[in-house]
Amino acid sequence: MNKKVNTLLFILCATLFNIFVAILSFLILFVLYIRFIMDLIPEADRPWSFTFIFIISMVISFVVYRVIFKYLLKKVDVEKYFDPLFVKKRLKKN
Repeated sequence: MNKKVNTLLFILCATLFNIFVAILSFLILFVLYIRFIMDLIPEADRPWSFTFIFIISMVISFVVYRVIFKYLLKKVDVEKYFDPLFVKKRLKKN
């Protein structure tokens, strides 16, 4: 495989991993909410709880993604295996 294929596969796998972590964290937080917190909150405020759980799960997935990404950057030589996504074009000097 060449660098472009490696880059595309990495982006695809990283995106799927991020979605998986977001769904998993949402489900865990939702189960914990239903089991322990739902009875303590008035019925009028329960829809806000759902929104709050969703936002927290997105934050958790972002933090987990960043931590694992930083760990992989330390372990893998990025320039050796991946192609840059954005390349700067050189400006001609007059």
